[in-house]
Amino acid sequence: MVPPQLGVDPEVGLSVEEVGTIIGLADGIAWVEGLPSVPVGEVLRAADGSRAWVFQLDETLAGCILLDQAEGLAAGLRMRRSGERLAIGCGDALLGRVIDPLGRPLDGLPPPETDARHPLESRSPAIIERDPVGRPLYTGNTVIDTLLPIGRGQRELLIGDDGTGKSALALDAVIHQRDQGVRCILVLIGQRRAEVAETLRLLAAHDALAHTTVVVAEAGTLPGLQYLAPFAGCALAEHWMHAGHDTLIVYDDLGKHAQAYRELSLLLRRPPGREAYPGDIFYLHSRLLERSTQLSAALGGGSMTALPIVPTQLGEVASYIPTNLISITDGQVYLSTKLTAAGMFPAIDVGTSVSRIGGKAQHPAIARECKRLRLDYLQFLELELFTRFGTRLDEGMQARVARGHLLQALFRQGRLATRPAALTMAWLVALNEGRLEGLQGPALQARLDALAAMAASAPALDAPRAVWVAAVQAVTGG
Repeated sequence: MVPPQLGVDPEVGLSVEEVGTIIGLADGIAWVEGLPSVPVGEVLRAADGSRAWVFQLDETLAGCILLDQAEGLAAGLRMRRSGERLAIGCGDALLGRVIDPLGRPLDGLPPPETDARHPLESRSPAIIERDPVGRPLYTGNTVIDTLLPIGRGQRELLIGDDGTGKSALALDAVIHQRDQGVRCILVLIGQRRAEVAETLRLLAAHDALAHTTVVVAEAGTLPGLQYLAPFAGCALAEHWMHAGHDTLIVYDDLGKHAQAYRELSLLLRRPPGREAYPGDIFYLHSRLLERSTQLSAALGGGSMTALPIVPTQLGEVASYIPTNLISITDGQVYLSTKLTAAGMFPAIDVGTSVSRIGGKAQHPAIARECKRLRLDYLQFLELELFTRFGTRLDEGMQARVARGHLLQALFRQGRLATRPAALTMAWLVALNEGRLEGLQGPALQARLDALAAMAASAPALDAPRAVWVAAVQAVTGG
């Protein structure tokens, strides 16, 4: 507004507006001149409907990421400031929907009627706004729920070579939340359309879309949308978390996200660093994953659990992006190509994997039953090396090897065959009571099927151990 002392009537409503001009376009990037006071993160609009997001500021130019690119967008077109920050519509209307990182529907249905908007970029909760992670989030995977427990509000990295089952493991976790009261966000970055369609088919086939929102940035989309995809999914989860809900978000995968960010940075002439990634790639992922937490009871007690996925090449976990993510997260589940080749599914390398929350996020009853499980299994893996060379073992060692083979059989689990917590408790009690000794193949599977039928009406996990022992003995001939 022009100041009144300049002799202009305030009722006229004069205003000064900055108008920039596009001087260059290339691969989803626009260079805009003539916006001296525009801040990073503001949305610009063109007369043809195109939108751009200010991503970088130089002395005279603003480097922008194109969000919407109309056919008539070309150099010389004017761009106006909107005063808006990038935000996405949030609310329960998004459950069961497939959207892009800007909230636009991709499932052929009408746009969802959202009741709020949440910024894609926001600060992570302060320490005093958080509570310790102590409630379990069951993934339905036996190895994770017993040896590598994940708590609500934790960040657990899924890492391994391509083809080892990282995405399948995360998809199983999403499907398993169907009756757990957890709202899920699945972020698919840089995947082919056929892969996205198969994921959606599996979610629909297992009734998992009702509690899930899928954010998709396909391989053919603009690199800017691939960069924004995880932040859009995080904003959705953050909205529900602040409303007091428990959420689970899967980033599949942050390796492709880092590549999209590297592409944008090189196009914007940022100086490259290690492996041509920009120097702030660590800060990029840390500010994303730090938003996952367990909020304090005073703020509603909601939580956001993150399962980021990152691929490795030839098992090299010490490469740049995997190393960064390992240092940011609260543990990692490493999937091995050697176990995949040996037919062990899921191919989780227990020796390399770790959960830094551990038993603190495990139900006390389950934690009591699997107290020595990890140690026994790791000792078996070492002893098994000697048995391959025909080494003769004493009776005690043979018993350890036999128990290890039994554990290995119990840990085998097919894809999309999740196991509820009650079944995990049942077979743990049966194992510790000696009700599974000597069983293998069809006999072991029949015993597990009987325990699964019992688990459908099993006592609560908080029930005394004697109640569980009696229930197990009733179905195992005790």
